[in-house]
Amino acid sequence: MRLGLALGYWGRGPNPDHLALAQEAERLGYGSVWTAEAWGSDAFTPLTWIAAHTSRIGLGTGIAQMAARTPTATAMHALTLDHLSGGRLLLGLGLSGPQVVEGWYGRPFPKSPLTATREYVEVIRRVLAREAPVAVAGRFHPLPYTGPDATGLGKPLKPITHPLRSALPVLLGAEGPKNIAQTVEIADGWLPLYWSPYRTDVYAASLTGLREGFMIAPMARAQVCDDVAEGLLPVKAMLGFYIGGMGHAARNFHADLMARMGFEEEARRIQHLFLQGRKEEAIGAVPDAFADEISLIGPRARIAEKLAEWCKGPVTDLLITAPDPHTLRVLAELNT
Repeated sequence: MRLGLALGYWGRGPNPDHLALAQEAERLGYGSVWTAEAWGSDAFTPLTWIAAHTSRIGLGTGIAQMAARTPTATAMHALTLDHLSGGRLLLGLGLSGPQVVEGWYGRPFPKSPLTATREYVEVIRRVLAREAPVAVAGRFHPLPYTGPDATGLGKPLKPITHPLRSALPVLLGAEGPKNIAQTVEIADGWLPLYWSPYRTDVYAASLTGLREGFMIAPMARAQVCDDVAEGLLPVKAMLGFYIGGMGHAARNFHADLMARMGFEEEARRIQHLFLQGRKEEAIGAVPDAFADEISLIGPRARIAEKLAEWCKGPVTDLLITAPDPHTLRVLAELNT
């Protein structure tokens, strides 16, 4: 199982520790470093900065939101950064949810998310293959565009720039069973939001027929500390925000996933509290048991025991969100 470093989003501004953490991860032999985006900093620009200050570590978008860019624009970002980094990009994509797609990006959330995702990936694959001008008769991403307000002057094009790698890896963030199954079919890897090594049966039906080399790369908060309860607080804060705030009361993919993992009552309570504006209570309602299952928190010996459970399953890359270089070093030592 390879290790990666997940830096996540920026907060109010750039984190001054991120570059040093990425450089330390490269020195320790981590395979990749990942950035994220929501409605603040973008995913590609920080990766470009990191690429300029590293030489070997893989560079992953975890995740770039599909609604933020047309598939051809995303392909342009990918082939550009892949060239500049010497072929280190891992393109992680996600659809996000209706609240963000419609509220932030001002686009309709697709009525058929699976079809929209499939078309998006197909366009990117064709751009990177550069075998012919890209023409796709898609429902959501048609090229050329021929809708009711089209000029009729559009024509199929292929990128001027020759991609460095036509088979640049594409990974998808997916949560629903059908979406995960499609990810196995059309992508090179899967970026699970929550992964419990004790509940792998939740995903088993969707992960049949895995191809050789297919990446399964979940994120997990890690921190070497003496007080487990205190170490879990950032995990609970993240869960409270995702489950309570990243979606509508009637349509929240993160809450639905937590429910499928055996915590339905708790997920609905977190949603209820968060949407009432009782955010601290929502965070407090996140069960320690769930936060602990999806993270690696505590003294070194405890983390070693938990890491052994992660190694037993199908995970190929464990993407660590760690607050300090010491934790990165301990994970690297334990994973040898």
